[in-house]
Amino acid sequence: MNLQKLMKQAQKMQEQMAKTQAELEEKTVEVQAGGGKVKVVANGAGDVLSIKIDKDIVDPNDVEFLEEVVLSGVKGAIEQGKALAQSEMSKLTGGLGVPGLGM
Repeated sequence: MNLQKLMKQAQKMQEQMAKTQAELEEKTVEVQAGGGKVKVVANGAGDVLSIKIDKDIVDPNDVEFLEEVVLSGVKGAIEQGKALAQSEMSKLTGGLGVPGLGM
């Protein structure tokens, strides 16, 4: 086995992973909760970018419901963002579990 060739392959994969991670910050997912009254957008890095709340769902007498719907939307958006990242990274690694990817 040629160690120099192996090191070059590892460096190339590392560069591709860095590029993919940067691209994931630009890709977004949108999750709707509460029948579409709450919309949460997150990116492939798992960052929540925005939350939109329709005024029809805001009830000052039932704040707990709104909190639950927003939380559900945020959790779903983060989950989908992570799934997108995992999918993109597995394309690079061929589905192998590569340690240190943070996935």
